[in-house]
Amino acid sequence: MYHRFNEHKYPSTNIQMDVFTEQMEIIQNSNYKFSNPEQFDKNFNKAKINKEILITIDDAFLSFYLEAWPYLKKNKIPFILFVSTEPVGKRGYMTWEQIKEVEAEEFAIIGHHSHSHGYLIDKDNNFFISDIEKANKIFLENLGYIPNYFSYPFGEYSKFMRDYISKNFDFAFGQHSGVIDLNKDKFELPRFPINENYGDLKRFNSVINSFPLEYEQLFPLEKKLLVENNPPNFKVRFFSEQKNIKNINCYSNELDKWERSNTIFNENLLTIKFRGPFIPRRGRINCSLNDNGKWRWFGIQFPIKEN
Repeated sequence: MYHRFNEHKYPSTNIQMDVFTEQMEIIQNSNYKFSNPEQFDKNFNKAKINKEILITIDDAFLSFYLEAWPYLKKNKIPFILFVSTEPVGKRGYMTWEQIKEVEAEEFAIIGHHSHSHGYLIDKDNNFFISDIEKANKIFLENLGYIPNYFSYPFGEYSKFMRDYISKNFDFAFGQHSGVIDLNKDKFELPRFPINENYGDLKRFNSVINSFPLEYEQLFPLEKKLLVENNPPNFKVRFFSEQKNIKNINCYSNELDKWERSNTIFNENLLTIKFRGPFIPRRGRINCSLNDNGKWRWFGIQFPIKEN
């Protein structure tokens, strides 16, 4: 997941173009291929396909159009560009004409990123629905259709939001790190954020060479945390045939401090006993496993409603 390109003032969402092009070349020279979003739905439930890398860009900043788009177009690298409709045409953002230029290429897909790109998790459910419907109307007016891929602003969603999106879109992406596999929820798909802070080539190589840490069920279903459910009752049920699963290591940031999590195993059920509540704005859990030399990974994000 990328946002800005060559915008040095925003290191948490920016990537330098020389680094970005080197990352794309690493993928091109690897055993992996770029995932074409047009084939994403078709291939999602296939258990035995070669690993692919899906490139996504959020927010449709102008720097994407000026810096990254010419490179991606020249090399025909497929990607999804997630657009929030409210800022389109404003300073620092792409115009509808530029978005339509990108969309005209068969390897480029436009995704839905809400209207306002606000902290929708802090709003009531009716506001969330109206925000999505407002964007739908604008997409219809400008593109002639409503995109079927959705990206949650800031990767934040509640169970209500996830369930609503599942009835209106084909797939939805968060901002929790991890590798997609056929057991992942289609409306809570992970992505590895890549930026100046987390985009060095050593980490990038680690990311693209990581494998999914699969699980059968993950609880709680409600990711939105309030006072009464913070910290959450976090459990992961793994498949009985999974190997080396007790070698798993989890880290979490409760009490605003990253530390190794206190994990408890009961057969194939992992429970985390948190040290205390997560501090706003986001609680995170990252779990990894060395499976005979294959590094497996999943992450979870818990948005915390501000008072």
